[in-house]
Amino acid sequence: MIPQTDTPLMPGQLLARGVCRHLASLGFAVVEEFTPERGKRVDVMALGPKGEIWVVECKSSRADFMSDGKWEGYLDWCDRYFWAVDEAFPTDLLPEGTGLIIADAYDAEVLRMAPEVKLSGARRNALIRRFAIHAARRLQALRDPEARLDAWG
Repeated sequence: MIPQTDTPLMPGQLLARGVCRHLASLGFAVVEEFTPERGKRVDVMALGPKGEIWVVECKSSRADFMSDGKWEGYLDWCDRYFWAVDEAFPTDLLPEGTGLIIADAYDAEVLRMAPEVKLSGARRNALIRRFAIHAARRLQALRDPEARLDAWG
């Protein structure tokens, strides 16, 4: 049994939850707040049934989107890049050539498929290894919060 927390989720985390539920229903394994390399943290990284890697950035407001100047640095870490926003978000702000997901706390829907730009084999293999290690350590931390898991490699 995984312990529950009483900490309320922030708006972007609620969007991420809906996105993760939807992607999981499509056969993806998902990790929130994933670090593909030092200095970068994506809201959702998803590993698909055929080894495809998607990054989803969740934006809860116009101000949240406008303050994000680092998103283009994530393009080198995925095959497809998406924005996830709620129904009220002004989607005309979002850059062309990226995917669009409309989400809420419970589910999501891909409205615009992101163009595919395949990762190199070496980067994909390294990223899948990092994804697996991250997911396993996160699960272990839930089971044993006192375990020392700071050597993320």
